Amino acid sequence: MTLVQKSLGNEQARFNMIEQQIRTWEVLDPNVLQLLHKVPREHFVPEAYQGLAFADIEIPLIDGQFMLSPKLEARILQSLAIKPSDQVLHIGTGSGYFTALLANMAAHVYSVEIDAELSATAAYKLAEHDIHNVTIELGNGIAGLKAHQPYDVIVLTGSSPIEPLNLREQLTVGGSMFVILGSAPVMKATLIQRVSETIYRQDVLFETCVPELDGAPQPKGFKF
Repeated sequence: MTLVQKSLGNEQARFNMIEQQIRTWEVLDPNVLQLLHKVPREHFVPEAYQGLAFADIEIPLIDGQFMLSPKLEARILQSLAIKPSDQVLHIGTGSGYFTALLANMAAHVYSVEIDAELSATAAYKLAEHDIHNVTIELGNGIAGLKAHQPYDVIVLTGSSPIEPLNLREQLTVGGSMFVILGSAPVMKATLIQRVSETIYRQDVLFETCVPELDGAPQPKGFKF
């Protein structure tokens, strides 16, 4: 297969992904759809899974890490309605693809990754695509990143059995946090909005099931 044929094949696969997976899952925001056309997902997918870059699956990375399915990534972006002036905290850099999507929508993204190899690879990929409004931090981001708070948007690209303690407090007033809460087989994609200094609104957007983030807090066991 020539490079031209491969490129044309990717463009057709990208078009099919958007039309058959993403639009049919109620993602109709033109800014999100345009962004999915713009950022080349296949460049962030491990070589062993190149043939599945646009498939409706979670793609394995290393050490149990993963890329979310394309339709879930798109649904998260639509729910957050990110503005060009927003400061974003992204927990779980992974391949760097979702970080790239966020960076194309926001003023700056602080992305935290627990795995050193993934962190380094993601930083390389982002630089390769001239995305420079991202700061990647190595560490467990489940408690947030207080050094750069407050954030207009906080997004966790993995699940947590319970909401991480004190994370919502790192939002600006008017800010939003997306987190998938619960345990398999049913988890709740949840949007938490900071209405005032002390008041938050919490809405369940849909049900899903994705792997748990490393270091996610666990519910306390019952004591008898």
